[in-house]
Amino acid sequence: MKSKTFKPPIRTLMGPGPSDVSQRVLNAMAKNTIGHLDPSFVSMMDDTKNLLRYAFKTKNELTFAVSAPGSAGMECCFVNLVEPGDKVIICQNGYFGDRMKENVERCGGIAVIVNDDWGTKIDIAKAEKALKENPDACILAFVHAETSTGVKSDPKELVDLAHKHDCLTICDTVTGLAGIPLKVDEWNIDAVYSGTQKCLSAAPGLSPITFNKACEEKIKNRKEKVQSWFLDLNLIMSYWDGDGARAYHHTAPINNLYGLHEALVILAEEGLENSWERHYKNHTILRDGLAKIGIDFLVKEEDRLPQLNTIVIPDGVNDVNARKKLLKDFNLEIGAGLGTLAGKVWRIGLMGESSNEKNINHCIESIKSII
Repeated sequence: MKSKTFKPPIRTLMGPGPSDVSQRVLNAMAKNTIGHLDPSFVSMMDDTKNLLRYAFKTKNELTFAVSAPGSAGMECCFVNLVEPGDKVIICQNGYFGDRMKENVERCGGIAVIVNDDWGTKIDIAKAEKALKENPDACILAFVHAETSTGVKSDPKELVDLAHKHDCLTICDTVTGLAGIPLKVDEWNIDAVYSGTQKCLSAAPGLSPITFNKACEEKIKNRKEKVQSWFLDLNLIMSYWDGDGARAYHHTAPINNLYGLHEALVILAEEGLENSWERHYKNHTILRDGLAKIGIDFLVKEEDRLPQLNTIVIPDGVNDVNARKKLLKDFNLEIGAGLGTLAGKVWRIGLMGESSNEKNINHCIESIKSII
């Protein structure tokens, strides 16, 4: 058998993820591998936790990166917080709300779905109605930044509402973290998960996650074991926590964690609020440029994610052929629509390292040439 070393093409990544990874992060990942219990690596893990607390705007002790992508971060929240028979209200306004439902049911919980149209934000009144009709619910779950539609919803309103009904909250901010305001402590969000490959611009494969004290209490007082051994926080934290020797749980993705650490250092250098501002500014540049070539947005302006722009495919343009041409002729990757939006929209990412004027101009000119 003959194989050659793989040489990936150079692309401009402007889809829903992954985003472009900076050379600094790539260089960090190429550093020599050391042991996952090496004192130097443990020290870097501690610094990574502190940097994640900065990104999440939290002081939660239970803050770390799950050794798997954002979907595992989602599962980590649900398997630890949902027990058989627990009723969970899920606000679903896109593809990823459906994944929450799958997690609840696989944990033996009862999922109560609050549906909103794809392309619209979560309706607070509908969520309140569901909570009133289900006084035995113990969790409200929602997506802060819905990747499938480019819609942002209001975590603070949803959390305030949930807590009035004695519910914990689970927040998906895989596409939100570092791209739009997220204030975990100020908004009192209970459990939050994200991903590394979006606005943090690290390589895919890790899921930043944070839990507050209320979640810790629920986990400690479970009646049954956590469904997943690998994602059981009682076991994982014996590796991520501790001032001295740490218990072996799994071999962490060492070089991937080097990359995440460097990406978080870059975020801290820019400043979290500056990152939020940059993503919004670049969204407006893209918005204005697309308007000049007759491209419309799916989502009304006040509800749009600046880092994930869902645009309506012009009449007469074939979705698949157009995206193939963009990739082949311009080395530009943009995303297709999902679910009910398949074939109707494109998703343009302006996340992290990919969010810059050079990319925006390249994207607009490339799309202009194929429509």
